[in-house]
Amino acid sequence: MRSKQSWILVEQAADGVRAVPRGRWTAGHLASRRAWRQLGKALADVAPDAAWDLNALAELDHVGALVLWRHWGRQWPQRVSISDAERRALIGRVAAAPEQAPERRRASAAQALDSLGAHIVAVLGQMRDFTALTGQLLLDLLQLLARPARGPWRDFSGHLYNIGAQALAITALVGFLIGVVLAYLMSSVLRQFGAETFIVNILGLTLIRELGPLLAAVLIAGRSGSTITAQIGVMRVTEELDAMRVLGIPLGFRLVLPRALALAIVMPLIAVWTTVAALIGGILAANITLGIGTGYFLEALPRVVPVANLMLAVGKSAVFGVFIALIGCHFGLRVQPNTESLGQGTTASVVTSITAVILLDALFAVVFKSVGL
Repeated sequence: MRSKQSWILVEQAADGVRAVPRGRWTAGHLASRRAWRQLGKALADVAPDAAWDLNALAELDHVGALVLWRHWGRQWPQRVSISDAERRALIGRVAAAPEQAPERRRASAAQALDSLGAHIVAVLGQMRDFTALTGQLLLDLLQLLARPARGPWRDFSGHLYNIGAQALAITALVGFLIGVVLAYLMSSVLRQFGAETFIVNILGLTLIRELGPLLAAVLIAGRSGSTITAQIGVMRVTEELDAMRVLGIPLGFRLVLPRALALAIVMPLIAVWTTVAALIGGILAANITLGIGTGYFLEALPRVVPVANLMLAVGKSAVFGVFIALIGCHFGLRVQPNTESLGQGTTASVVTSITAVILLDALFAVVFKSVGL
């Protein structure tokens, strides 16, 4: 008696049922859903104790061998006939391969606590090193005041140009666009209440006191903070820092001090420059949308925005600059002598600098909330 299937021929032999797979059991011929359904139905009709004869197969690849192995319950059947040594070896390789990737073991409570403790220790180590770097900067500044002729003035002037002069274009463009956007957004709201003239108060106070310094600091943190970390990190990779230590050259005095001084001087100037560009954009947008002339804007601005706001903006911009320089140098000095650590340190420097600038700005807003308002 014979029962003919599309993929498997089932025969009744003297020693029991014999299953004879036929055709091409390959990935290409089993790619369609219809083929999978037919093959699954054919396998389901085969008795569990059937003998298997694989000699009639036209083709067999890894996919077909895996289908057979799974149907056999991941073990060789008691009766199987394979005259082709290559096919037997193929099924053997499938049998030896793991079915699934080993499951990732969940960390126990003790391991999670250990991991948390390691992270806390790492953060405390970062804070300790940053505090030591800040203290060393103060000592180097005192040394510079005592012997100004021996200061790293050439490095200082170079950083002034690279950090300050080369950043004028991008900061002016971004500031101008921010001023235009703010003026357009506020003009539609102020027009509803007939308070168009108050756009001078809002733009002046917002840009001079907060957005100008903050925007400039964020741009400099992304542009120059990453550059500082990359420069010092490359010196670590090329072993220049080790050579400086061997020669007795203080790293803080030669690397950290000129960058911190340059940023402390450049940041207030960049903040004022960005604020002026933003005010120009705001004046232009206010003139177009509300019809407020430039003369009225310039006349009313000193009356509605006290000069204390400008002094506060300049002061906190200098603090922003020092912190950006310290954070950039801190992560640069922690770079390991490999390119992967250099990329990670640069990314961490930018993220930390921007976060620190925002936190410092919030602190200044709380402490000096009654100044200039």
